[in-house]
Amino acid sequence: MDQQTIQFAKELSIKIIQEAGLIAKVRFDNFIELRSKDEFGDVVTEVDHLAEEIIIKQIQAAFPTHQIHSEEAGIIGSQNDWLWLIDPLDGTNNFAIGLPVFTTSITLMYKRTPVLGVVYEPMTDRLFVSVMGEGTYCNDKPIQVKSKPNLFKGNIGWIQGHKVQNDPRAVKLRQFIDVRFKRMMRLWAPTLQWCMLAKGDIDGIVLFNSEGDDLYSGVLMVQEAGGVVIDFEGNLFAGMNEEPYLIACHPDHKEELMRIVREGLSRDI
Repeated sequence: MDQQTIQFAKELSIKIIQEAGLIAKVRFDNFIELRSKDEFGDVVTEVDHLAEEIIIKQIQAAFPTHQIHSEEAGIIGSQNDWLWLIDPLDGTNNFAIGLPVFTTSITLMYKRTPVLGVVYEPMTDRLFVSVMGEGTYCNDKPIQVKSKPNLFKGNIGWIQGHKVQNDPRAVKLRQFIDVRFKRMMRLWAPTLQWCMLAKGDIDGIVLFNSEGDDLYSGVLMVQEAGGVVIDFEGNLFAGMNEEPYLIACHPDHKEELMRIVREGLSRDI
């Protein structure tokens, strides 16, 4: 793995993600086009495409042999050890209804493992950057996941894939978590929830089958901030998975949160 490539990719990603984020900020509450994306209710705006174009064009110019997978454009280029994952507007549904909760996410994978994650929240000008082995930073300051004396007084983020929105197991687990913690959060901007966990602002994440271009930057953020990311069986999460079921938190809370998830899946409410 070429550290020089990662460093150059980091500098480029920081530059272009802020350019793309500025478009979303300027056009917030002022976009023109809104159309339905699929039968699950997801939407897309011209801002998604404009931001995506900025990011893709500059990555292609700098790394012409790398493969890119972007939320709207799909797969670009041939299979390669290096893969870029781009979500130009994570939280488009929020953006579309005038809720200022959205981010832009760029991830660089090497042999199916995230080595660089950059997430930008344009409305607050918060820039999250994580490199494998180098920690996680928010606006150049190191951040860490936090342990809470009483987890049940904490805030747990819930992330769920569109395709399993009405899955009976998901509904049961979601309701079980909702009544057992201070708050269960559903932001519809997954990368922001991962960054909030990495920063210590929330106390855990339960993810139910939600894989996409917005997942792996967040996973790296939490892991490099001292958090643990495991599947529902308790195995450490690594690589890529098309149907992930994940728990993320401070290591102190791993057993407790895993027990809650298992109990929620096995019991009627």
